[in-house]
Amino acid sequence: MNDQLLSTLLCSAVFACSPLALAQPDASSPTTSTTDTQILLRADAPGPEGRPTFDAAREEERERMVERQIEQRGVTDPAVLAAMRSVPRHAFVPATLRDRAYADSPLPIGHGQTISQPFIVAFMTETLQLAPGDRVLEIGTGSGYQAAILGAMGVEVVTIEIIRPLAEQAATLLDELGYDNITAIHGDGYYGYEELAPYDAIIVTAAAQHVPPPLIEQLKPGKRMVIPVGRAGWTQNLLLVTKTKEGQTRTRNLMSVTFVPLTGEQDTGERNRER
Repeated sequence: MNDQLLSTLLCSAVFACSPLALAQPDASSPTTSTTDTQILLRADAPGPEGRPTFDAAREEERERMVERQIEQRGVTDPAVLAAMRSVPRHAFVPATLRDRAYADSPLPIGHGQTISQPFIVAFMTETLQLAPGDRVLEIGTGSGYQAAILGAMGVEVVTIEIIRPLAEQAATLLDELGYDNITAIHGDGYYGYEELAPYDAIIVTAAAQHVPPPLIEQLKPGKRMVIPVGRAGWTQNLLLVTKTKEGQTRTRNLMSVTFVPLTGEQDTGERNRER
């Protein structure tokens, strides 16, 4: 990333910068969730064959969104831009907010959760450096929009949501839209999903207290994870975590962001101990 692009990203984030301070995981913490997981939607055609096609509804709005909010801030990956132009973002927001679906801001989706700002979705996706056929783990399905962008790029998506009504709603919508390359799961994303590991990339769309060790274990050597880390209610740091071929990790702070907190079993317990 060049200095000019980094400057643009920092300006566009509009959040105050804060020092990087990560809570350290308890060495005795389990690596497997005690919360049951349930597959709500299973990928039948992993990879490029499983991505759907969309009609042209509100196509002009998506084109303006990409041009003004995303390209002008430095996102250049053609596959990311094509996905942002094609996926009907308005289908992933509540009906009462659909007139704001392509606005330059996050929007509430219920249960204290949000659909992320379009630029953040595009930037995080580009940072993963994906190729068609990659297997990507997403933590925090939410509305399903981030999973839909990934699936439209022809990657296999495994997405996990702990809030059951959101998990069910997203799985139903993704199925109705015609995705066959997305597996949607209700479960605790802190522990990832070992059954389909390892992953070519991991994206976390809620702020954790630290980088969850199970996610590091499930990431392939040489591959990338993007995750916001920091305290709930504060400015967090969007981190790029790269796993070396030797199994070590290298971490770089990309920008300051504000995400809703990760609400998994382990992360919630640590927040409770801080009080």
